[in-house]
This record gives sequence, C-alpha cells and structure tokens, in this order.
Amino acid sequence: MAWDNEHKEKTRQRIVASAAKLFTQFGFDNIGINEIMADAGLTRGAFYAHFNTKSDLYAESIVAGAIMAAAQHIKEASVQDIVSGYLTKEHVAGTGQHCPLAFLTTDISQRDSQVRQAYTTVFNGLIKRLQKDGLHRSQAIKQAVLMIGGVAISRALDDNDLVEELLFACQQTEALDIL
Repeated sequence: MAWDNEHKEKTRQRIVASAAKLFTQFGFDNIGINEIMADAGLTRGAFYAHFNTKSDLYAESIVAGAIMAAAQHIKEASVQDIVSGYLTKEHVAGTGQHCPLAFLTTDISQRDSQVRQAYTTVFNGLIKRLQKDGLHRSQAIKQAVLMIGGVAISRALDDNDLVEELLFACQQTEALDIL
C-alpha cells in the first residue's frame, strides 16, 4: 500500500530539515546519507524515494536551512534589527539553526551548479529582504556581505574579544552609509 501524498511530503520535509541542520554543522563531505536519515528517524532506503543524489538534497536543504535560520535570526524587522539579530555570539557559536550563507560559504564553492544556484537564490533573497526597508541594491549587498562575512570570520577566530569587536564593527551599518 502506497503512502498518501501528505505523508510523503511530511517525510520529505523531515529529511530536508535534518539535512539542513547537519550540513550546516558539518559540511557536505563530513555528513552522510545514513546520518541524515538517522537524524530524521528514517532508514537509508527511504532517501531514494525522495532524492536521486546527496547533492539534490544538499541544494534543497540550503534553501530550507536559510528559511529556518531567517525565522530565528532575521524575522520581519528593520534592517538594524536584522543585522543585530544575525551578528551575535550565539549565531557564531551555532546556537539554534545555522545560516547556510555564513556556515557553508567555502563548502558551496566546491559544489556543482545546482548547489551553487541554491546558494545564489538564498543570497539574493537576503539582499531583497534588506532592500524592503529602502536600501539601494548596492547597500543591501554590502550589508549582506558584512553580515555573512562577520559570522563566517568570527567562527574561524579563537579570540573571544576579537570576535566581539568584529561583530560590533559589522553591526555599525552607518559606517557604510547604509541607513
């Protein structure tokens, strides 16, 4: 007996949510289908009913991960609220959902065009969200780069004082005449 479409979709979403969480924590090469499926509470065989390749899942999980991270770190707020919510020590530490834009930057550059396109879509989405408050496109791009770069570089540093200084500097949007 075949599963109904609603059950199949819920199962697919569980897989994608697990993949978004695990890929942003460990990267593409350091997490396997078995770990993703176990996290989703499913067997490896169920994977192939929903995806052809791990790369297909990776691309979909980038978008899903960004949506989940935005719900946690960005929300519907002013640009300054978005910036200050994103550029936090908690986000750098990986508390909650990780943003694929900051957590997977170097990993994405090594992937196929499907995965890079998903990343590009998410990046463009952040730019458009930042433009909602009246930022020009070039200002929104600068702000997105400050946010993503601020979190990505902070994750690589081992000096907590420097991390705090970096995050604070990236939050100072008026320095770029953004607001």
